[in-house]
Amino acid sequence: MDLDAFVAVHSADWDRLDRLTKRRRLSGAEVDEMVLLYQRAATHLSVVRSFSPDAGLVARLSGTVARARTAISGGNEPLLREFARMAAVSFPAAVYRSRWWALGATAGTVLVSFVVAVWVAANPEVQAAFGTEQQIQQLVNNDFENYYSENAASGFAVQVWTNNAWVAALCFVLGITGIGVVWVLAQNALNLGLTAGLMAANDRLGLFFGLITPHGLLELTAVFVAAGAGLKVFWAWVDPGARTRARAVGEEGRAMVTIAIGLVVVLLVSGVVEAFVTPSPLPTWARIAIGFVVWAVFVGYIWRFGKPAAQAGETGDLAAELAGDVRPVAG
Repeated sequence: MDLDAFVAVHSADWDRLDRLTKRRRLSGAEVDEMVLLYQRAATHLSVVRSFSPDAGLVARLSGTVARARTAISGGNEPLLREFARMAAVSFPAAVYRSRWWALGATAGTVLVSFVVAVWVAANPEVQAAFGTEQQIQQLVNNDFENYYSENAASGFAVQVWTNNAWVAALCFVLGITGIGVVWVLAQNALNLGLTAGLMAANDRLGLFFGLITPHGLLELTAVFVAAGAGLKVFWAWVDPGARTRARAVGEEGRAMVTIAIGLVVVLLVSGVVEAFVTPSPLPTWARIAIGFVVWAVFVGYIWRFGKPAAQAGETGDLAAELAGDVRPVAG
């Protein structure tokens, strides 16, 4: 094939295609022309690769064809924009929609923890069942406080983040079972109540709340949000409403994944607070104030962005073009 003659004959079409792909607005006739020129250019590229693989010409035609394909079919949404949408719309909407389940998990955990703490604090024989007097004194006077400062803050933050992420992951994975989420919450509530009861019985309840509140507000909220999302998936299976059971579980399950991704950041922030603020030499009121502000920012963020997004129909599910078509239902 005479490469020079080939270029001379078709270069005008390639140049025209380049000009069309650079325009922001095209008329109907110009769109048709661009599609036709794109098809020709793709054929020319195939011919050149097969009969005269000139590297320069192949690169030139490859660029032209790729730009034209993007202009015709549309490019993917930039990754940064997708993350921005998740942060401003999908994640807060999904959390807001599952808020009543999260509040139920919160109420249940607080109630069980309170009952266990009172029971342990009021019964020395119960305390003795969990360790000797020496072991309990070691816990309340040394171990509980030293836990937050015995390791380097950065390494401790990663350790806390990993542990909390594991607890949240259990809520997500066991969500469809329902009882699995209740089991995770019960374990946390029992541990919390037991420790609080032992600290209260030894007049260390102030230290307990002074150390657990700064990070615990956000940390436990994240766990309750994860539990609420898991329970919502379970309830979608039990009572799918007008939707088919498969559709209901699929939609709530995908929204749960959105919550899981968002909680990675929330739990990271909680871990940083636990590693750097909780064991810091700041006064107790200052550490609690920092923890409260961080928690309030999260709650305010969910309310500010999640409520209007949910009211507008956002669920945290995939976009319609990615979720696929569904059969219409009544109700």
